[in-house]
Amino acid sequence: MDFDRLVTVMRHLALEAGDAIMEIYNSPDFDVRSKSDASPVTDADEAADALISAGLRAAFPDLTLITEEQAASHALTAQTFLIVDPLDGTKEFVQRRGDFTVNIAYVENGVPLRGVVYAPAQGRLFYTLADGSSVEEDGGAAGSFAHDKPGTRTPMRVSRPDNGALMIVASKSHRDAATDDYIGKYAVKDMKSAGSSLKFCLVATGEADLYPRLGRTMEWDTAAGDAVLRGAGGHVVRFDDHTPLAYGKPGWDNPFFIAYAPGVTLK
Repeated sequence: MDFDRLVTVMRHLALEAGDAIMEIYNSPDFDVRSKSDASPVTDADEAADALISAGLRAAFPDLTLITEEQAASHALTAQTFLIVDPLDGTKEFVQRRGDFTVNIAYVENGVPLRGVVYAPAQGRLFYTLADGSSVEEDGGAAGSFAHDKPGTRTPMRVSRPDNGALMIVASKSHRDAATDDYIGKYAVKDMKSAGSSLKFCLVATGEADLYPRLGRTMEWDTAAGDAVLRGAGGHVVRFDDHTPLAYGKPGWDNPFFIAYAPGVTLK
């Protein structure tokens, strides 16, 4: 894989998709429909998916492409593939809360090696470079990014956590008693809530130390954020046995997992 080209293509497509999403987000009204699993879908999900899928297929025609919005792709099997969630956090989008992201990742032999997470409403752009390290690009005060030329990029590095005073981030839409019980095992300094894959990025930037997820997710929900966190020195492991979260699983379902900075003593 030509990682320089891959990163350039993924960054560009994420920004294009973000523009399409924000055009609909800023419109007076938009249609919300239900998919077969009762989760919401909007014109923004579909517009972003069409842009990203077309771009990835043109650039990497020989790679398997898995995307949330194309059910036919869910029947495919692969260990090396591209995987996309064109609009993660549709509930946040519908409620105009801004905590939604564009997610594109490249997985090789079950490991998410490169990824981009773009939060267009927040003006935050996180991605891995060709060498695998992670950066946050500065979009300036307006949070706008030039499609053809990256701006200032700040290397991302996980925190050096204090196990006596941890910063924890948890889901905004999927918080439950099991999650609270698990968080209760730690000495918590402060809690943050965030939607979508932003939670991985908050751990990657050092804004949080630990993100536990005791709920259903799919690989397209996590692959890009997982890649960004790994590139910043963090880990994502299964909740049950603390082994690395693997990709290319049958059905694309994830087990419960924990994302964290390495200094955290897991319970």
